[in-house]
Amino acid sequence: MEMALAILFGSATILLILSLASMKRASKVQKEQVDTYYVAMLEETSKLQEQIAKMQLDGEITAQEAGIVGMDSKERALLRELLDLHKRGYTIKSMSSQTRLAENEIEQLLAPYVSSKKERRNVSHVS
Repeated sequence: MEMALAILFGSATILLILSLASMKRASKVQKEQVDTYYVAMLEETSKLQEQIAKMQLDGEITAQEAGIVGMDSKERALLRELLDLHKRGYTIKSMSSQTRLAENEIEQLLAPYVSSKKERRNVSHVS
């Protein structure tokens, strides 16, 4: 009986050591995978940050060309809101009630953006 217990204890010890060794190998593989994903995410984040920076610069250039650089932040926010509402299909009347601006003011603010789209549509239909 003592011999059987010794054999069982010895085999349990060997199995425990083998299990720990395989867990250590598995954890190394998992760590390498995590490191690979981490590096890939860093590269992707870096690329996205570069694209955002380029878009911001392009926006500044476009704003400079459009002549809206001199606008203060309230005017820019209002213009963004109006453009957003226009893109979502709101009418001039509904935009007027939401922003408490006169309809002709809204039409004047949106004119550079709306007329260029209409001209593009006309050109595309002519071709």
